[in-house]
Amino acid sequence: MQQFIFSFLNLFRRIRNAFLRISGKTEADVTRQRIVNGKAWVDFCNNLKAAGAALAYPGTPRDAFQQAEGIRYLSRLVRAGLEAYVEHNDPSFPSLNRMVHETVKLGADNPDNHYLNAQISGKYEYRITGKRNTIHYVGFFTQNGNYGSTGGLSPCGVLEHFDLKTDPEGNFEIILSKEPKGDNWLKIEEDTSLLMVRQTYLDRDKESPIEARIEVINGNKVPDPMTPEQVDEGLRTAALFVAGAPFLFAKWARGFQKHTNKLPIFDPEVSNAAGGDANIIYHHSHWRLSEDEALVIEVLPPECDTWNFQLNNYWMESLDYRYFPICINKHTARRQNDGSLKIVVSHKRTNNPNWLYTCGHTEGTMCWRWYRLANGVDPVEPSCKVMQVSELS
Repeated sequence: MQQFIFSFLNLFRRIRNAFLRISGKTEADVTRQRIVNGKAWVDFCNNLKAAGAALAYPGTPRDAFQQAEGIRYLSRLVRAGLEAYVEHNDPSFPSLNRMVHETVKLGADNPDNHYLNAQISGKYEYRITGKRNTIHYVGFFTQNGNYGSTGGLSPCGVLEHFDLKTDPEGNFEIILSKEPKGDNWLKIEEDTSLLMVRQTYLDRDKESPIEARIEVINGNKVPDPMTPEQVDEGLRTAALFVAGAPFLFAKWARGFQKHTNKLPIFDPEVSNAAGGDANIIYHHSHWRLSEDEALVIEVLPPECDTWNFQLNNYWMESLDYRYFPICINKHTARRQNDGSLKIVVSHKRTNNPNWLYTCGHTEGTMCWRWYRLANGVDPVEPSCKVMQVSELS
């Protein structure tokens, strides 16, 4: 259904362009008229109204608490969409920004990650300069498409920190181009629209994220004046992002209910199309617990760079990791003598050192990640069972 919607919108654009050619008008003529008569803003507002349909998608919870979270979720995406596609949407003069963070959450955002994004284009070549610092993992990724026009993202280029060449002080330079250039090269293509920098902490209190800036090679030192086309297209893309992303993840969350309180492997092709990291194995699912129940997860982790597990609300927003224990990773978990671990998810604190808090939710989604499994090592599906809290030893 979602792909049909975006295909229809693209067909509508092609029909409109054909009509413009016949009428003798240009796209610029129409855009200026839309800005002057206010239609650009009216269409933006109308498209935002359509985004509310995601809150009534089949399977979504209908109680006031979770619906209120859903409305807040949409308001956060409006903020993120305007920042990304209106305020910072000039690929000829890009900037690295945190689109997803502590108060804007999307698609099981990882509490252990520090995300940076920049809007880019295959029309240009770029240079990233910066300093590596001490954060555990850094990966630079280019993506083709976007949630607003194609309904998703597809992988393009990858440059991870173990391939990143730095000087003795940790400084680096990366070239983004269609053909290989320099010691640190990141591939872009004609349809590339997004640069994503994923950084993963093992310990937020002790590690520092990278310092970085991006610029167009041989580009302007200052941005060009804003154009009506940029504002019109930015509003349109922002609104489609706000409508498209929640629809996609509401569809996912409904599917997760087929295996509530279990953690099967998620289809890598689906994950990659939504902007996931191809070097991570994801276990997405749905959880539901009554007040006196606990979800007990046991696993002997395979050899890998790291792993983590997190709790989300139904809308696939991570729960508030600033104040509550809602996620755990290889560094923070307490293992048993044989290397295995037991995680307990419940509404009330238990004496398990790997306890995670539901933050007042009786259901939600959850995600387990295996990062960069060792060669020849298969992912392991964690064992899950629901128990009475009184039965926990």
